[in-house]
Amino acid sequence: MDIKDLNTKKLPKHIAIIMDGNGRWAKQKGLIRAIGHQNGTKSVRETVEACAELGIENLTLYAFSTENWNRPKLEVDTLMKLLVSSLKKEIKTLQENNIKLSAIGNLKTLPSKVNKELSDVIKSTENNNRMTLTLALSYGSREELLNTVKEISIKVKNNIISTENIDESIINEHLYTQNLPDVDLLIRTSGEQRISNFLLWQIAYAELYFTKILWPDFTKQHLYDAISEYQKRERRFGKTSEQIS
Repeated sequence: MDIKDLNTKKLPKHIAIIMDGNGRWAKQKGLIRAIGHQNGTKSVRETVEACAELGIENLTLYAFSTENWNRPKLEVDTLMKLLVSSLKKEIKTLQENNIKLSAIGNLKTLPSKVNKELSDVIKSTENNNRMTLTLALSYGSREELLNTVKEISIKVKNNIISTENIDESIINEHLYTQNLPDVDLLIRTSGEQRISNFLLWQIAYAELYFTKILWPDFTKQHLYDAISEYQKRERRFGKTSEQIS
């Protein structure tokens, strides 16, 4: 699949990716898991640049889940250090490609050094407008929805919102992703076929694409393949084929 074979008029506005398989990639090569994560950053760079070149408006990457805190301390520490170093290295790429960085999740649980670097890069790219790259960090969709229910409940209790007025738009306004459109295409690498607590509300009508490619081996060609498959599908949103033709 080549970029010229894609229909530029049918590109997804929002792609989300579960970047899975770093550890298995390293294990297959007899390396420690940290090496897999390090090589995964190359795929992040290539994917981000490819999305920007295509004209994808929003890309959200599942970088670290709330459940990932339960991994061995050495691996968690390595991931946090890698995140800081990657942010420092990639800020030039973000600026050159006019990409705005954003982050969603329970960010206050991140180490202070990570939070500072993240805040600095977000601040320095806030005026970029070619594409929004969102990192899901210490993110869990159930936690996000739970927080949303609590926030809306408090507003109802204080007569800021009436229960009769609660609709999808009110819920969207209280999610971490309030500034993002719903996901059009969700990609998961490594052969696993599950959502793993990622953007459960936002992927209600997303097209799901699973590939056996491990994340460190994921290239722009694999991204093109996923988008090509997406473009072949009929998105009906509950309607019949006749209604949308």
